[in-house]
Amino acid sequence: MTDVHTSKTRSYNMSHIRGKNTTPEILVRKFLYANGFRYRVNDKKLRGKPDIVIPKYKVIIDVRGCFWHGHKNCRFGDLIKTESILINKRIEDAKIRDERNIVQWMALGWKVIIVWDRCELEDRRKNSIKRALVLEKLKKSIKN
Repeated sequence: MTDVHTSKTRSYNMSHIRGKNTTPEILVRKFLYANGFRYRVNDKKLRGKPDIVIPKYKVIIDVRGCFWHGHKNCRFGDLIKTESILINKRIEDAKIRDERNIVQWMALGWKVIIVWDRCELEDRRKNSIKRALVLEKLKKSIKN
């Protein structure tokens, strides 16, 4: 199946996908701040500039997009159905880069917590019970 957009429209749409300060990241950051956690955002001192760094607890929180980071067994993260070598390669490259970053962060003594945006945070819902449970679990895992 071919793309329903022209290449110009697709390029415009893709150019508006943000890498920083995404809605899921802001949801997590607001929760952390409201619960007394102080953090750094996209800390350049660490390889890969992790989304959220809590130095006091030596914790890195990586908020990942299910689609672009290839979340397994997730309806948002499974590979796209159309043949797109470029996008599939980009997703595979992101998986490799994520794994390499986690190994390096852990070697430096950091605890790494991964939060998936669409399936765990349900960022498009105004109120979500699942999101509340995930964030409470996040709070407990930071302190432990």
